[in-house]
Amino acid sequence: MKVISTISELRTALKGINKIALVPTMGNLHEGHLALVRKAKKCADCVVVSIYVNPLQFLPNEDFNQYPRTLSEDCKLLQNLDVDIAFVPDDKILFPVKQKILVLLPPVADQFEGKFRPGFFRGVATIVLKLFNIIQPDIALFGKKDYQQLHIIRLMVQQLDLPIEILDEEIIRASDGLALSSRNRYLNDIQRIEACHLYQTLNTVKTDIQAGQNRFASLEENAVRVLKTRGWSVDYIAVLNQVSLIPAHPEDKALVVLAAARIGQTRLIDNIEILKS
Repeated sequence: MKVISTISELRTALKGINKIALVPTMGNLHEGHLALVRKAKKCADCVVVSIYVNPLQFLPNEDFNQYPRTLSEDCKLLQNLDVDIAFVPDDKILFPVKQKILVLLPPVADQFEGKFRPGFFRGVATIVLKLFNIIQPDIALFGKKDYQQLHIIRLMVQQLDLPIEILDEEIIRASDGLALSSRNRYLNDIQRIEACHLYQTLNTVKTDIQAGQNRFASLEENAVRVLKTRGWSVDYIAVLNQVSLIPAHPEDKALVVLAAARIGQTRLIDNIEILKS
């Protein structure tokens, strides 16, 4: 595996390769990332995994400085999967001057995650677009855990006519259902035991909807109430149309429930897809 830190060296290494797959990450890799890499290996002649903690997607009060950086361990994991290139630029490479041109996104980017993290998706879209321009992949892979992010990236690719196929991968979960995330390491032992209840709550919503309940606002309110009684601080639980990410209507068949909540100081996101018969 080549570990490359500059744009010029990366472009030289990619010359003449027929099919390139990109897996963008912020490092601190776990099985969710590795599932994306394994899928990429099946789809392309060359797999590039980028590792970069993007400052554009952190608010001033968020955990940019504390975000886990484990480059040596990450490279060992990628080496074991026979990844072709790890692209590990620093700030001076990707942002030699202050980034003044940012991606303007549709209103969906200001809802749910975007409401509680203003500018987050603008930062994500900007860095992803930069990586797309640098690497020019044929395929890019993203996990479904960041469901709204995946939706926005698909929109960006479609509306900017980028010749890139976006593939997704299902959420990888621990045995108790907790979605794998780099931020899970912030949880103490007691919080880690409690953390699985976010997914359990979403499963209850799914069960109720599949049983025929279609008063989605009531289901959302009840889910929030359940988590709050367990000590969670809930940002949102929302039943949405899978395709549009607008609030679901009773006649919709393909739904997704998005959730974000804090246990202690750790903010977790999760979602669950629902197909109605």
